[in-house]
Amino acid sequence: MNALGDLPVKLTDIEDARRLVADIIALTPIESSRALGRQTGSEVFFKCENLQRAGSFKVRGAYVRMAKLTAEEKARGVVAASAGNHAQGVAVAAKALRIKATIYMPLGVALPKLAATRGHGAEVVLHGHNVDESLAEAERFAKETGAVFVHPFDNVDVVAGQGTIGLEILDQIPNVDTVIMGVGGGGLLAGVAVAIKSRAKQLGREIRIIGVQAENAAAYPPSLAADALVPLKKVSTMADGIAVGRPGQLPFSIIRELVDDVVTVSEDALARALIFLLERSKMVVEPAGAVGVAALMEGKIENPGTTAVILTGGNIDPMLMLKVIQRGLAAAGRFMTVRMMLDDRPGSLATISRIIAENDANVTGVDHTRVGGSISMGDVSITVNLETKGHEHCEHVLTALRAEGFQPIVVH
Repeated sequence: MNALGDLPVKLTDIEDARRLVADIIALTPIESSRALGRQTGSEVFFKCENLQRAGSFKVRGAYVRMAKLTAEEKARGVVAASAGNHAQGVAVAAKALRIKATIYMPLGVALPKLAATRGHGAEVVLHGHNVDESLAEAERFAKETGAVFVHPFDNVDVVAGQGTIGLEILDQIPNVDTVIMGVGGGGLLAGVAVAIKSRAKQLGREIRIIGVQAENAAAYPPSLAADALVPLKKVSTMADGIAVGRPGQLPFSIIRELVDDVVTVSEDALARALIFLLERSKMVVEPAGAVGVAALMEGKIENPGTTAVILTGGNIDPMLMLKVIQRGLAAAGRFMTVRMMLDDRPGSLATISRIIAENDANVTGVDHTRVGGSISMGDVSITVNLETKGHEHCEHVLTALRAEGFQPIVVH
């Protein structure tokens, strides 16, 4: 590792940033998770940035970046591109600093995020079918109008602003051994790593920093292995807040020197983590904010010790939450959809209902159809949605149906 003083962002930058944001951000709470602690054999705490202003940590970096603009730059206004959290962070910061903000968002952006960004006073322009197209248009707008482009992660002031979370964690959990958080472009991970590693060195301690990515949007592991930026050809994950196909050059230069590991988690693991946070911690967290919890639940981090997991945001579209909850319940064996072909005669559906009831499962929906390309004359296709009690219970119900001559196919 290089000396900490050789890095583009230093502890003094983060300490300055902390003073700058003191009056604009909330000091988010630390919550203990006994349930996750029992699973991991360690003490686990959540740093609740999902309760931050605008619903995520992004307001920290955006405010530091914009507060340092000259009067002339502020007069020109700022422009940014985002599908959610960065947009809201820039909008909140701009309102506080009385700067005109133009935010480019993709056409398919979730309506709650669109409404929230406009509600904070920003002018929103819908452009492109993804964030990359919005980003290109925002950069064109900056060149054309002179507005200052506020990058979501590839900027020293943004990285320093995000790093203020690390200083808060050390104040709130002085004995922390491991700090875990999601990583997209890398601004948060880089800033927190500088803050915590620098303070740990002063204290003569070792504190591990772990980044987590969704496995279908994991650009950092191959980039770190190659010691160069390796862009992904495709990004596909429910964790839209970290769906970044190419690491930022500035954060990467810090992360490769300071971060102990970057691990990945599956979409099913993410869904299970969101269900866990809702049920056991009463926390509404977006998928990108739950990746650290998913990594702990999946055993991706050995011997974590006293652990802080940053819940980076809570801005989740209710429609996405509905889908994620269903996927999470299915991944945990608590929801199952089965399809069966049976003779089209009175009593067949009643038999299936009896078997399901006798085996203590609950029917939440039934689709009964006689028409379809694969359905023969005299047959009917039945699709049943079931509430179940785990994977063993699912198999018990399926075994009971097969014993009565049915051939259930698990759809979901």
